[in-house]
Amino acid sequence: MMRVTSVLPGGQIPAEPVADGQIPDEHLPDEQALVGVANQLGAACVAGWSPAEEDLASRAAARAGRAAGRQPGQTHTLAAIRDRIRAGQDPLGQAFCALRGPAGRRVLGQTFTPPPIIESMIAWAAGTGIRPARIVDPGSGSARMLLAAGRRWPQALLVGVEIDPVAAIIGRASLAAAGFAARSAVLLADYRCAPLPTASGPTLFLGNPPYVRHHQIGAPGKDWLRRAARDQGVPASGLSGLHAHFFLATARHAAPGDLGVLITAAEWLDVNYGRLIRELLLGALGGQAVHLVEPAVPVFADAAATSVITCFRPGTAAEAIRMRRVASPERLGALAGGTPVPTAVLRTAPRWGPLLRADLPHVSSGLPDPGLPDPGRPDPGSAAAYPGRLPEGHVELGELCRVHRGQVTGANAVWVTAGPHPLIPDRFLVPAVTRARELIAAGPVLPPGAPLRQVISLPADLDGLPGRERAAVARFLRHATAAGAADSYVARHRTPWWRVRLGAPPPILASYMGRRAPVFVRNHAGASYLNIAHGLYPREPLAPGVLDALAAFLNRSVTPGQGRVYAGGLVKFEPREMERLPVPGPALLAAGADPPGADPGPRPGR
Repeated sequence: MMRVTSVLPGGQIPAEPVADGQIPDEHLPDEQALVGVANQLGAACVAGWSPAEEDLASRAAARAGRAAGRQPGQTHTLAAIRDRIRAGQDPLGQAFCALRGPAGRRVLGQTFTPPPIIESMIAWAAGTGIRPARIVDPGSGSARMLLAAGRRWPQALLVGVEIDPVAAIIGRASLAAAGFAARSAVLLADYRCAPLPTASGPTLFLGNPPYVRHHQIGAPGKDWLRRAARDQGVPASGLSGLHAHFFLATARHAAPGDLGVLITAAEWLDVNYGRLIRELLLGALGGQAVHLVEPAVPVFADAAATSVITCFRPGTAAEAIRMRRVASPERLGALAGGTPVPTAVLRTAPRWGPLLRADLPHVSSGLPDPGLPDPGRPDPGSAAAYPGRLPEGHVELGELCRVHRGQVTGANAVWVTAGPHPLIPDRFLVPAVTRARELIAAGPVLPPGAPLRQVISLPADLDGLPGRERAAVARFLRHATAAGAADSYVARHRTPWWRVRLGAPPPILASYMGRRAPVFVRNHAGASYLNIAHGLYPREPLAPGVLDALAAFLNRSVTPGQGRVYAGGLVKFEPREMERLPVPGPALLAAGADPPGADPGPRPGR
């Protein structure tokens, strides 16, 4: 059964997907007109046509017939669109993005790649000297990547794989209008298991895989990931985003002698599920280069994600992968340069993000590294060339403390109160940090009696409450149910649904997301916390003075670059990432002294 997500007038998304491509006319009044234009541009001439597309096209044709005679100048308009496509523009893709806004396209992870990025990706592939016989775009959308590649390699077979029938049709139309119909095919299929047409020579995998987070991927997709990863001998996590699935699918589709260049979100460099991609690049995919765009610079106008371009040649076994960070998309060029990082180093690195830090010699200027010896630069094979080596007497924070994210209520409007509650006994109201700004405003210490809101934390067994209290709590729960608190995802997965289990107050609280470095606050208030903060819990008892010194060190030493930086400058530290922060060991903390150079001084924005 084909699953298609449509967009209602006003940009709303239907609650349920539509089966077999049967999108009612009232759901696609404007997109249907776009399909009609695609029909007239010759979309049907491109191979791979599917029943879902035939249905959309036939209804668009019927609508166009009803409107015949009411659209003067239509022939002129089609000619102008065709001319723009042949000139290298993407008028159909632009119209699609205007009709289906960012929220509507986010469901399928549809983010259209800017032309300068595509030019850089194609320039790298051309620079390898390989002449692809087949070019595969694993999420072809309006076919703008295939069109650019088709102009660069006029003999190559162009294959797009697309799951959205509207996008597939406009991609076909663009290929036809450009004169590429005879050597093109678009498959309305899931790239993970798409039956690609055969090729008589090397394949270039060129694309921007859809950015869909793991909670939007159903059980069948996650089952596929586990099976396919097991076949490739690489680890798999159910938390993998869809771009990880596409890297794995490419490894299965590819053969030695092929090449590929994909632009994706950069989080795989550092997160645990990214190990799948990292091991594929060190193995079957044959990683060649990783080019990270400065995290604070947005690459896509409608997606706040840090972007990375990955180049690979399946079947090769490179001794190093070039790592490069550039200041802006305009500086990408032909994806040349970068510092070769030995694969032996990459295999032992728990994450690759630190290898692309802005303060490393080869990235500080944002210019391509010429790859020439530099007497002032550490040898690339030496430990001194890479971050993550701990100074003498230092350890990772995780050796001293476990880091836990705060509790999720599922409905803060129901479970958080600013003062005494008319129905809930005071002993079930727990003072808690519920907003990051409460930590930021606190300074180094959250003092006793700090003005905090309370979280309602009811016991699992309500039968033991005194009669009057039990009746009041029952009344509160009826109100909570009416407000939807019992039906939230979180409530449906806890037993009983009203039990908000707050963690024990940690001695240090930390913010973990914002456009700044995190703050670390000593919790003298004994407050609990929601999921806007992390709690630091010592693995072994630490004296108050040591805890004070630890929080102070973290406040002055942690920088945004040590976290996961998203486009626009949003910084996020997951618990395991925070546990990897270098800190002085207990002896140095107790002595109240840091080794030379450990204190970087005041940080911008603090």
